Amino acid sequence: MGIDSRLAHHVPTRSNLRAMKNPRSLLLPVAAALVVVVAVVLLLVNLTRPGAPGDLSPEAGFARDMGVHHAQAVEMAFAVRDESTDDGVRTLAYDIITTQSAQRGMFIGWLQQWDLSQASRVKPMTWMAGHGHTAGAVTPGVMPGMATADEMKQLADAKGPASEVLFLQLMIRHHEGGVEMAKGALELAERSEVRTLAQHIVDGQTAEIDLMKEMLATRGAQPLPSILK
Repeated sequence: MGIDSRLAHHVPTRSNLRAMKNPRSLLLPVAAALVVVVAVVLLLVNLTRPGAPGDLSPEAGFARDMGVHHAQAVEMAFAVRDESTDDGVRTLAYDIITTQSAQRGMFIGWLQQWDLSQASRVKPMTWMAGHGHTAGAVTPGVMPGMATADEMKQLADAKGPASEVLFLQLMIRHHEGGVEMAKGALELAERSEVRTLAQHIVDGQTAEIDLMKEMLATRGAQPLPSILK
């Protein structure tokens, strides 16, 4: 092959010259392909991700009821923190106040994100009653583990070590109810963020129940009868 024929193979065509003058034109097919891929991925994600829960869904019921449940726990913790001089009790009370207040904020945020009201005309625990072996024992309208109005007054009036013992007894039962509710959410909820927080509540409050039983034992007291099955 002569020199002229070899050079001929390297002479740019008009289309190649236009591409060399405008390199971005080479990227257009690649960009278009990427747009198609991204669109397909987003479509698949939207198709597989569950939609916003409805007003009667387990997610909405759990968020509303556990928010009320947490509010009472925070009130109980404030009562003993203001009265007790025991470092262990005050630390536990502080942990309950901060943790459950933060979780209540998450419940409120979920309901706002789902465009649902913070309250419902449906009785508390309706979302959990009659579903599965854990939820079967739940009575609609009654949140498990909640202290009565008389018990809350007794806690507010209690002084010294008596305040600590009553707080630990009531909070153990309260946590047992919270664990039952969180287990119900684990069985019934479909959204991953709800199930993740429910598992965190089960783990965290179970550990605190064990701690509070030890704290009661050092005070020569016993827990109230367990509500767990």
